[in-house]
Amino acid sequence: MKKLLTALALAPMLLAGALAHAQAHNDKDTKEDIARHRAMAAAHEAAAKCLESGKGHDQCQKDLQAACKNLAIGKYCGMKHAH
Repeated sequence: MKKLLTALALAPMLLAGALAHAQAHNDKDTKEDIARHRAMAAAHEAAAKCLESGKGHDQCQKDLQAACKNLAIGKYCGMKHAH
């Protein structure tokens, strides 16, 4: 019984370690991630400038969605905040 409890206690840690190892990025993946983050940042900066220019929220949101197509998950380019 004690061995079973020990094995059950260690299982989540072993699983977490295996998942972390499986998700390790190589240099190419890391460079692609960096490029995606920079592209998302640029899209968000453009959205901020759009709002500053006086364009409506809906238009700026459409522009942001277009800039982020195939770049980030979801329709908010990787970010969502309260409105």
